[in-house]
Amino acid sequence: MTEIESKIDEKEQKILHGIPMWPQEKINRFRETLLSWYDIEKRDLPWRKNNDPYRIWVSEIMLQQTRVDTVIPYYLNFMNNFPTIEALANAHEDVLLKAWEGLGYYSRVRNMQKAAQQIMEDYDGEMPKDPKEISKLKGIGPYTTGAIASMAFGLPEPAVDGNVMRVLSRLFEIDADIAKPGNRKIFEAIMRELIDPYKPGDFNQAFMDLGSSICTPKNYHPELSPVKEFNQSYQNGTWDKYPVKSKKKKAKPVYYVGAIIKNAEGAFLLEKRPENGLLANMWTFPLIEEESVTHEAEIKKGTLTGVTDENKTEQVIKNVMAELEAKYAVKPTLMEQPFDEVQHIFSHLKWFVAVYYGQVVKEEEPMFIPENCYWVHPSDFDHYTFPGPQTKMWQSYLSKFNHN
Repeated sequence: MTEIESKIDEKEQKILHGIPMWPQEKINRFRETLLSWYDIEKRDLPWRKNNDPYRIWVSEIMLQQTRVDTVIPYYLNFMNNFPTIEALANAHEDVLLKAWEGLGYYSRVRNMQKAAQQIMEDYDGEMPKDPKEISKLKGIGPYTTGAIASMAFGLPEPAVDGNVMRVLSRLFEIDADIAKPGNRKIFEAIMRELIDPYKPGDFNQAFMDLGSSICTPKNYHPELSPVKEFNQSYQNGTWDKYPVKSKKKKAKPVYYVGAIIKNAEGAFLLEKRPENGLLANMWTFPLIEEESVTHEAEIKKGTLTGVTDENKTEQVIKNVMAELEAKYAVKPTLMEQPFDEVQHIFSHLKWFVAVYYGQVVKEEEPMFIPENCYWVHPSDFDHYTFPGPQTKMWQSYLSKFNHN
């Protein structure tokens, strides 16, 4: 580039959403520096063994809201059970949910199966290559579209997630709130300028690795970054101010009574949840809204485990038993106090479950429990998909009563 061309280039510096972009020469050096670091330091992950779009897709969906170390065994098991898009499309939902059990956010795997069925019906069983077509698939948003397009098909599409926005915020001192969905376009526009057109998949993954290993939310060490010379916040000593991120609203508390009920044969009462809504089609011990058993006893929400007043305790037990008989057709003998309170956080709700234990003897066992309920022996629990709250209740029961 001549001196005249350089001056013209400086005058015509691109501004994206108010962010001055680097000149092309600096972008080229940044690409080379970042990719050289990635070639040496990249993590050895099972979905990086090849550029199979199905493997990349599954891994990226699993990695949403979940740590890499947690995902790896789930990923390997999932690929063993559903090795192809066709296998995923045809899987029985109970088997599919069981393979996902423990990862949470079950809508992810349900949407993934719907997308697999779309691919079988509309794309002859092959993941489409066009980003516009990929984005039409159920449950696939801009980030996953970019990940598949770049990693599987070598297209220069940005894959912008929280890691990437954090890194970019610090590189360019961007004040845009990364928690606001509308600001994603700012980061996507910058990534389109930066992304390496010859190695877009590696470039996106390098950003992800950088954000998860060095440019982390709380343990950020800018002096160790391979791209510190490009980092404006490091150069200006402002790195701890980025990214700008507003706090999430607190999860709404919801209070339940959970009833672990065992019959004379050693089986436990399980209930299948409705087809729609939270924890759809999953299995739990009976759950009763706390208000329905505490209103007459004048007990404050969420305090069942600390109630010592005998009259109030007696009233609560009567109400719990009445609810169990009305909803589940069982008449168990219950402990006077809940033996634990388990908590589970969903994205928008926080459950508090006061857990009671009870037994029904053979002659009192009802003939007709609801159609969505079964008596299940613990040896058969592996055939039923349990959500997080159910698993916590069961583990608490085992620890309190020393059962194996």
